[in-house]
Amino acid sequence: MAGRFAKTPHVARKEIAESIARGIFGLMSAAMILPLVLIVGYLVVRAWPVLSWEFLLDVPKRGMTDGGIWPAFVGTLYLVGISLLVSTPIGVLAAIYLNEYAKDNWFNRLVNLAVINLAGVPSIVHALFGLGAFVYAARFGYSILSASLTLAIMTLPVIIASTREALASVPMAFREACWNVGATRWQTVRAVVLPNSISGILTGVILQVSRAAGETAPVMFTGAVFFKAVERGDLFPYGLTDQCMALSMHLYTLATQVPNVKEALPYATAVVLLGSVLLVNATAIFVRIWLRNRKKW
Repeated sequence: MAGRFAKTPHVARKEIAESIARGIFGLMSAAMILPLVLIVGYLVVRAWPVLSWEFLLDVPKRGMTDGGIWPAFVGTLYLVGISLLVSTPIGVLAAIYLNEYAKDNWFNRLVNLAVINLAGVPSIVHALFGLGAFVYAARFGYSILSASLTLAIMTLPVIIASTREALASVPMAFREACWNVGATRWQTVRAVVLPNSISGILTGVILQVSRAAGETAPVMFTGAVFFKAVERGDLFPYGLTDQCMALSMHLYTLATQVPNVKEALPYATAVVLLGSVLLVNATAIFVRIWLRNRKKW
């Protein structure tokens, strides 16, 4: 009986091939994770002499060669927050129209192509568009409003694409069941489609914080400044028509424009920016897991 259930040469070869494939995929995963760990570790080591809560909450001093990054940190929160407040409702509503209402005709195919192409446009092109459209044409001037709207335009295509993917993941049978009991298309979207796709929508929106927070060219051309005097701990130091500091531009400034700056300051600024992005991404992952666990299908 033991010989009857012994491995055949064919099964043994399959198991060896599976082990090799598992090892290759494991090495590929390590190849993606290891550089990130090395980069973060290197930045933290170089930033450690000045990395503290005092550094985060303090303001730049002595010609930006000392002190902290509070004005730049708050300015980044303003830019990212306002841009998401603008781009999220527009992007979600546009995705709902394209996925749930739009017919398959030449115009809607052209819109889909435009969305895909806009997602790949370099940020410097968005910066020039924001400069012409918001700073000059709309006469918002160099301000937080102009910079935030530029970031919103830049992140809008990705939000539309990710929201469409989340909406398309909801089975068509759910929609048909609602229509069969007399529900309208909007009632179906509001009561069935959106609740079952909210995890994917939120994940796509939150992950855009990474791109918006790390961009330099769009804010440099439209609203960010070299230095802005802000009181330490002031949570609302800027108005919509004011210019502001931003972490990405502040990092560029410290690394290239400020002489005799402490060696650890640019690295500490990079750690704060990277840490903020990683924290938001981790939050997106936990929100997605929590919402997916609530699904009934």
